[in-house]
Amino acid sequence: PTVQLGDPFAGKCLIEACLEAFLTGAVVAVKDMGAAGLTCTTVEMAAAGGVGMVVDLSLVPKREPDMQPWEVMMSESQERMLLVVQRGREWEVQRVFDRWGLNCVVVGRITDDGVVRIYDRMGRGTRDEGRAGLVAEIPAKAIANAPSHDLPMQPPDYLARVRAFDFAQLPEPDDYNEALLHLLSSPNIAGKAWVYERYDHTVQTNTVALPGAADAAVLRLKDWDERLGIAVTADCNSLYCYLDPYRGAQLAVAEAARNLSCVGAEPAGVTDCLCFGNPEKPDRYWQFAECVKGIADACRELNLPVVSGNVSFYNESETSVIHPSPLIGMVGVLDDVSRHATMAFKDEGDVIVLLGVCRDELGGSEYLRWRFGLEVGEPPRLDWRLEKAVQTVCREGIRQSLIKSAHDASEGGLAVCLAEGCIVGNLGAQVAVPSQAVAFSSLISHPSSLLFSETQSRIIVTVSPSDLEALSALAAAHDCPAFVLGTVGGDGLRFTFNGQTLVDLSVGPMAEVWRTALTRWVS
Repeated sequence: PTVQLGDPFAGKCLIEACLEAFLTGAVVAVKDMGAAGLTCTTVEMAAAGGVGMVVDLSLVPKREPDMQPWEVMMSESQERMLLVVQRGREWEVQRVFDRWGLNCVVVGRITDDGVVRIYDRMGRGTRDEGRAGLVAEIPAKAIANAPSHDLPMQPPDYLARVRAFDFAQLPEPDDYNEALLHLLSSPNIAGKAWVYERYDHTVQTNTVALPGAADAAVLRLKDWDERLGIAVTADCNSLYCYLDPYRGAQLAVAEAARNLSCVGAEPAGVTDCLCFGNPEKPDRYWQFAECVKGIADACRELNLPVVSGNVSFYNESETSVIHPSPLIGMVGVLDDVSRHATMAFKDEGDVIVLLGVCRDELGGSEYLRWRFGLEVGEPPRLDWRLEKAVQTVCREGIRQSLIKSAHDASEGGLAVCLAEGCIVGNLGAQVAVPSQAVAFSSLISHPSSLLFSETQSRIIVTVSPSDLEALSALAAAHDCPAFVLGTVGGDGLRFTFNGQTLVDLSVGPMAEVWRTALTRWVS
């Protein structure tokens, strides 16, 4: 009935206090209290160390009176850590937490028998030898090493139907300008200022790229090194996972890494949040298993550790179920935070370059979903060699100060990527694509495919004309396709294909739709 509420200020104090406590050298082990609260931390820490633990729940700080032992053990209140500290040095750690205005209480001790014993008001002097107040006693490994259960699974019945969709029946838009504006109004594409303006991103002045300015958040780590920075992002296209859970999960990992590369950061680690329906239903469990395989294989390709995560099951009602949603959070590292890129087009006359290739891939696109209400086809394919080459060139181009702007072409395709560069930079773009351009690995069957296909492994970058040759050489060295699409300039986006003008929109109308759409949808 109640959901635990976070306290960002207390959380920040807790992080700083822990980091300071670690510097004392007195902390042996630490674990964040997340799912299952004190139960999880005590059992898992004891099992991991091959030791036992005695805990007295009467000593645990509580927010409410008269809590039952099981409530204390299962509470998932936020901003809590369990620390194991060297005996006799507790005061060093307590002094640190007192300075940060936080509770720091000794609630138990480590034993050598591998058994976790939980007391409530343990009798004084009895320690763990007595039985007074004992409410739970179990070997730590009996809980930490949970039994596995192989559930039945099978592909969903809908897959064959949605994958067999005939794209030839789709009508072309009468007006591509209107189609692009309509796509910019999609909540999945529109600007997210309505969300991020509710939070203060200037606290401690560590924000380098302002919210909405880049494909990932960029933060400096000035407490460690004035030049060092990190980038963070979270990605998942649940429609891709609905159409192909394995490939969709891989695409989520690839896009998260690509977004970090677009700001110049080297991907370093992953956390996941896996949201699915009822795993007791074979089709739901199959989706879950395929997504987990996809994440694992993608992280192996990129040599990324999955350091944490959680799973949320049973997200469905009697009439509907969520799409499989393996949300990927990823962090990257910048050696020099001053050398980063944003998505905004910067200067008149800059050259617009496509890293990657375009394909005729409308399956699972936002264009199909938002314009036609269709969730059909197969998600875009993924070529890991090309993906890694595109990301490497982008990162290196930013580090060498060749690339001025970089933006991942994902939801909405090429047209939306270009439009967002224009909107955020308040500059136009003149793009001309010949019909047989070698940027396309296969013929584009319709202009809508050219504009709105969501082919992966594509990044739009801009460079000064004087740096174009150096970027081309860098791309050639990594066997990365790179094609000039046009130039930055003017007061609008003009997109021509084989001599035909498909899009001719001023920046103002595009910006108005993109910036106000989400507010209109939630108001």
